Amino acid sequence: MDIKYQTGFGNEFATAAIKGALPEAMNSPQKPAFGLYAEQFSGTSFTTPRAFNKRSWLYRIRPSALHKPFRQIENGLLRSAPFDEVVATPNQLRWNALDFPETEKDFVDGLITIAGSGDASMTGLAIHIYACNKSMTDRFFYNSDGEMLIVPEEGRIGILTELGALQVGPGSIAVIPRGLKFNVQLADGKARGYVCENYGATLRLPDLGPIGSNGLANPRDFETPEAWFEDREGDFELVTKFGGNLFAAEIGHSPLDVVAWHGNLAPYRYDLRRFNTIGSISFDHPDPSIFTVLTSPTDSVGVANLDFVIFPERWMVAENTFRPPWYHRNIMSEYMGLVYGQYDAKEEGFVKGGGSLHNCFSAHGPDAEGFEKATNAELKPQKYQDTLAFMFETRHLLRPTKFALETEALQKNYYECWQGLQKQFKI
Repeated sequence: MDIKYQTGFGNEFATAAIKGALPEAMNSPQKPAFGLYAEQFSGTSFTTPRAFNKRSWLYRIRPSALHKPFRQIENGLLRSAPFDEVVATPNQLRWNALDFPETEKDFVDGLITIAGSGDASMTGLAIHIYACNKSMTDRFFYNSDGEMLIVPEEGRIGILTELGALQVGPGSIAVIPRGLKFNVQLADGKARGYVCENYGATLRLPDLGPIGSNGLANPRDFETPEAWFEDREGDFELVTKFGGNLFAAEIGHSPLDVVAWHGNLAPYRYDLRRFNTIGSISFDHPDPSIFTVLTSPTDSVGVANLDFVIFPERWMVAENTFRPPWYHRNIMSEYMGLVYGQYDAKEEGFVKGGGSLHNCFSAHGPDAEGFEKATNAELKPQKYQDTLAFMFETRHLLRPTKFALETEALQKNYYECWQGLQKQFKI
């Protein structure tokens, strides 16, 4: 498949796989070209202010209403708000990478929930791992509960959506709007990665303020697919996550049959290697906020429903300061994952494909070995290479699932990494 993209973040796109399929100067003509159906796809209420209003008009072969009734199916290890299976813990938690399944599982069946919080209808988030070894050839999925931020860790995936196709792999991300139908094809036979399901306001670029106009992620580096469609009939399954549960319906055609569309509600991808990191540090370690790629704001300014933050390749040029992240306790809860390489504050135990959870006011920072190295290191320019860690940060208390606290991947001795810290006090 020859995948083509349009560039820009949140743009008003217009694209057609067949010339003439997109109506001119109107949204829903009496008779759209080629016998297509016009359909509006809205991600916000109709009266949301223009700057934040998310909607697109789709011109498709069959309307979305054409399917058999939904029936509830098993959730597997997928969980959703309110996350009350177990009592939330103030302990620092860390996991090894989860194994790939021994039986065939596609992207939906391979979703495993680690933690989450909030209300799936309006606020909060859920954090999942996907580990799959089967493509979704005749199966399609849409999430009624939240927008999906997909962070691949192993294996490339092709995401075929109603509005076009994206391909992503380790080092890049994809964002799938709430309610958009898609399936996932495996380019390398198996795939694993992280998913943040955002129940709150749609992700947007953070405000830059005094950083200036050219910092962090550049809008032009975000890519949205051009229109692509398939006109395919058969015995297919349409799955939705709705109110925290999975439902499936029979559908006699591929729902990826949108021939043309226009609007600003669409999937997109971004290459994290294009992120513009900030330069030299004169007296302190930088706040992780300067590595924010996307944010889902709340009504409390500066306290996000979700911040997606990365720790990529970068130069560290610092004067008379402690370079790794300092010891801290804070109001935000943090889930970290590692796509590849090493994270500078946790050289041992924080592994590729694994993750850590530090809830609000749970103290954390460099392990004993990392502290010792950083304290005695020569402060010369240093490049962190071949590394990509990230963080899902939120104002909400992240509640682990029962699986997350019982899996063998949980490192029960994580606390020991700080036990070697010695009293240094001298008078």
